[in-house]
Amino acid sequence: MKKEILVSVEHDETRGAILEDGRLVDVFIERPLAQRVVGNIYKGRVENVLPGMQAAFVNIGLERNAFLHVDDAHPVKMEGDEDEPPEDLKGKTINDLLRVGQEVVVQVVKEAVGTKGARITRNLTIPGRYLVLMPGVDYVGVSRKISDEAERERLKRIAQSVKPPGLGLIVRTVAEGRSEEDIARDAKFLLRVWSDIQRKNRQQRAPSILYKDMGLVYRLLRDFMTDEVTRFAIDSRAEYQQAQELLEIFAPEQKDRLEFFHGKGRSLFEVYGLNEEIDRALKKRVWLPSGGYIVIDQTEALTVIDVNTGKFVGTHDLQDTVYRTNMEAVDEIARQIRLRDIGGIIVIDFIDMESPRHRHRVVRALERAVARDRTKTTVLGITQLGLVEMTRKKGRKNLLDLLTRECPYCDGRGRVLTEESQARRVRREIKRILRSTNHEAILVEVHPSVASLLIGAGGSNLKELERETGKSIYIKGSEACHIEEMNLRALGSKAEVEEQALPVKAGDVIELKVEEPHVSNSWDGIARVEGYVIDIEGAGNRVGETVTVEITRAFRTYAKARIVQPPQPSQTASR
Repeated sequence: MKKEILVSVEHDETRGAILEDGRLVDVFIERPLAQRVVGNIYKGRVENVLPGMQAAFVNIGLERNAFLHVDDAHPVKMEGDEDEPPEDLKGKTINDLLRVGQEVVVQVVKEAVGTKGARITRNLTIPGRYLVLMPGVDYVGVSRKISDEAERERLKRIAQSVKPPGLGLIVRTVAEGRSEEDIARDAKFLLRVWSDIQRKNRQQRAPSILYKDMGLVYRLLRDFMTDEVTRFAIDSRAEYQQAQELLEIFAPEQKDRLEFFHGKGRSLFEVYGLNEEIDRALKKRVWLPSGGYIVIDQTEALTVIDVNTGKFVGTHDLQDTVYRTNMEAVDEIARQIRLRDIGGIIVIDFIDMESPRHRHRVVRALERAVARDRTKTTVLGITQLGLVEMTRKKGRKNLLDLLTRECPYCDGRGRVLTEESQARRVRREIKRILRSTNHEAILVEVHPSVASLLIGAGGSNLKELERETGKSIYIKGSEACHIEEMNLRALGSKAEVEEQALPVKAGDVIELKVEEPHVSNSWDGIARVEGYVIDIEGAGNRVGETVTVEITRAFRTYAKARIVQPPQPSQTASR
C-alpha cells in the first residue's frame, strides 16, 4: 500500500492529510484560535466532587471545567508531594481520592464537545518517537502490533535498561528494528520533559499548563512517519526546514522521503483535490463506485450508517447484488469513519442478506478494513435485528464538529419548513399583529418563494387575507431573508407603508434581466426585483437579456414597464 502524508500551511491554519493508495483516509486541522488540548498536562484545582456520579470537576483554566471520573482519579506521585499515594486504591470512592480545593496534575484525554467539558485523567502519558513515558506506573510494555517474539524480547530488554526507577515505558510500533542508541536517546528526551513538568508543578499555582503537546507537523512526524510512508510533502519552506531538523534528530534515514512542494501559489490540498474531498465528507450521502450509496447520520449519542443499492441493479440475482453492494460499502464505511473521525457507538444497517455465509464474510471484511485504523475500533457483530454494532474510541473533535456548527435556523434538525407551511405561519402572525393594532396597513418581508404563495395568482391570496383582517397588507420578497423568517418592516397608514413597500415607483429607470415570457401574453417579458414582478412590454423575445426599462405604473404586487434601451446588434449580426 502506497502511503503519503501531505501538509498544507497557511497563516491561520495548518492541515495534514494521510493518503493510502491515493485515497484520503485521515485529516488533521490545527488553528491558532482553536488549539487542541488533548495530550496537554495541567495543574488544576478541584471545584466539585460529586459522589452520586463518582466524578469531580476540575478547573484547568479552560472555558469549562474538566470532567474527572473515579477510574481516572488515582494519583501520580509528583516531586515535592508530602504524602505518598496509598498502595491499595481498589474500591476507593471519589471522596477518598479528591477533595474540593485540592490541586491535581491531570492530562486531557478527550476534547470538550458541545456543552461537555474536556475529559481528563491523572494517569499521565508522554509520547516520544519510539517510547511512551508513563509516570504513574513501574512497568515496561511493547506494542501489540509488533508480532515477532524475538524482536519483542529485544525491545523489552532495551526498554528495561533505559527505564528510570519508578516510571513506566511502552515501546511504540515504530521502534521495531531500531537500535538501542535510538531508543536510549528517546528515553533521555522524555525524562527531560518529565523533569520540566515537575519543575513547573513546584513553581506554578493552579490552574496552569505544565506541558503542551507539539504542533501538527511534529505530531505527524512522530506518530505517522513509519517505514510504510513513501512521501511526506510540505508546501511551507519554514515548516519543511523544521521537519528536516526533527528527522535529523530521531530518524535521519527517512529524510529522503521529505519533500518541499512548490505549488506556484496553489496549496497541496488544492492540487490534490482534497478540499473537495473534505467538503464531501461533511455530507450525509456517500456514493459508491457501483451506483450504491451509504447514508451517515451523526448524533450526540451514536452514529447510524445505512447502506442502499441506489442505482446499482446487478447482473445476476438479488442476493448477489445485495452482497456485492455490502462488500463494496465495507471499505468506504471504514474510510469514512477514519476520515470523519467518528467516535463512540456506531450502528451499520447493511442491506438484508439471507445467506449466513454472506453475513459472516461482510463482518470479517469490516474487521479487516478497520484494522488499518490507528484509533481503537471494535466490531461487536450482528444483532438480532441484523444490524452491525461497533465502537471507536473518541479523542479529538470529529470533522463535522470541527468544521461546522449547529444551524441557527433549524436548531440542528437539518430540515426547514416547506414554503406552504411558512406561508401559513406568516398568515397567522400577520392576523395576530393586526388584531392588536389600530394601524391600517402592514408591511412584512419574507423569502421570495414564501411571498409568491402569500400573494397568490393575481393577488388572490393577498386579497382574501385583507378581506379577513380589514387592513391593507404589503408583502415584500427578499433573497436575504431565510425561508423560516418573517420581518415586520412597517406599520402605519396605507400611504406611509406603500411608500416603503414598493421596490420601484413610476418614472424609475433601472436595468433588469428578463427571466421568462408572460404566461398569458407572450409579447411581454417578466423580470423580478426580490420577488416583485415587473411586466416589461415587448420583452417576450428578450429572455436571458439585461435591458434598461422605465417603470410606467407600480401596483402592490407588480409593476408595468417599457424598454427605453434599443436592442444592441448581436455579435453574429455584426460579423
